[in-house]
Amino acid sequence: MSESPPPSSSPSPVELREEMRGPVMWLTIDRQERRNAINAAVLEGLSDALARANRDTAVRAVVLTGAGTRAFCAGADLQSGTSFKFDYAAPYQGMANLFRQARQSTVPLIARVNGACMAGGMGLMAMCDLAVASRQAVFGLPEVKVGVFPAQVLSVLGGLLPRRVLAEMCITGEPIDAAQALELKLINRVSDDVDESVDWLLGRLLDKSPAAIRRGLYTMKKIEAMAFEESMAFTESQIGLFALTEDAAEGQLAFREKRKPQWSGR
Repeated sequence: MSESPPPSSSPSPVELREEMRGPVMWLTIDRQERRNAINAAVLEGLSDALARANRDTAVRAVVLTGAGTRAFCAGADLQSGTSFKFDYAAPYQGMANLFRQARQSTVPLIARVNGACMAGGMGLMAMCDLAVASRQAVFGLPEVKVGVFPAQVLSVLGGLLPRRVLAEMCITGEPIDAAQALELKLINRVSDDVDESVDWLLGRLLDKSPAAIRRGLYTMKKIEAMAFEESMAFTESQIGLFALTEDAAEGQLAFREKRKPQWSGR
């Protein structure tokens, strides 16, 4: 008697899609039925991808977005019922660690906000260095509507929004639209075609010195928490290091020779 074949199982869905488009890594949260809400798999995938992007000098930028047109990211997946339950013996939590990781990234991170950007999604957007949005995008911190309050996201949003605007969004839970977000300088650009805005940014980024951008982001992020004199001491030493790179020599030579530079990224 022959054995019955084992029951077939469908493969697990890929909840974070990764694609290289030339030198740009695209990360797409693909949970449309949950409005691209964050779960453990998405957090782990984002952390792993950012680590690899920062190890690979061929990666010039990372674009983060959500699948479809309804949502960039709706925040934590409330359907699980365990969104805000952690191992409280562990001093570092997954979302907070992702924000720490983004703060240390020397690869430019671009948020492509294609729809609703809510709660933890605001944190993902804010952890990026640049952000573009479609006109139908909305931005909000609705945590008070479910009995909690924005926490980790405040650490990445605090430097982007005026204090009273941030307080109003947190306390009322009411959203703002893309035009308001642009006026508040929460995002860099709004257009009907969000991909046109991504291409606009990438076109102005990818032809510049990779070495200058990486060390430049490192410098910008390091001085954010420094007092003035500490910042000046740090930056006056950094400019000497910029000048020692191959890209600095090539860029200045190309300027004198009136030609486009050929960057080595070193």
